[in-house]
Amino acid sequence: MGFTIGIRERRSGTRRRGRAAEGTAVGEYTGLWGWAVVPGARASGGACSCGDAGCPSPGAHPLGFAQEVPAGATLDAAARAWAEVPGAAMLLPVGRTFDVLDVAEPAGRRALVRMERMGLPLGPVAVTPAGRAQFFVAPGAAAELPRLLYRMGWDDTGLDLRALGAGSHITAPPSDEGGLGPVRWLRPPALDTAAAPPEARLLLGALAYVCHRLAPCG
Repeated sequence: MGFTIGIRERRSGTRRRGRAAEGTAVGEYTGLWGWAVVPGARASGGACSCGDAGCPSPGAHPLGFAQEVPAGATLDAAARAWAEVPGAAMLLPVGRTFDVLDVAEPAGRRALVRMERMGLPLGPVAVTPAGRAQFFVAPGAAAELPRLLYRMGWDDTGLDLRALGAGSHITAPPSDEGGLGPVRWLRPPALDTAAAPPEARLLLGALAYVCHRLAPCG
């Protein structure tokens, strides 16, 4: 009896510590980096916590009933707000302070090395369990991508490169994405780039070149 209670107490303590860590992470995103955080669904075994058996994006979309934690929220305010949605994934709304350039992870890793060697300005870069690398760039990239690629001569090459803009959400580290595992930082946010990531045009050349080199033949 006592042993069973002890196990329950330890499990309860672990859950509390987990929720506290999530609240701290949310507070860092809102208060330090200036990003809003949206409570998101989770997935297990292909089923989404939203309860929709036909959910098109299991564990990778906002919870319709939950309110976002706004950019600028303090650590205490963020922790209190997140305590109201236990188990939610942390999602970041795209199109406000940043858009996202999304490529296959191998191409993203190689491009990042190339960019660093070239001394290009860089913002945060995340990698997902689905094998994608997500480069944070200035808002407007999603609308400008076709024109930018055309001007660079990459418009008809079938690149595995897309831009996410307003209306999209990405899963924030270390939350689980779609039941596949946690999202991780390949290049974590920093004070000088989180709120003002680089323009997409500064990175597209390196990204398009590497994506083209790694594209499967035929």
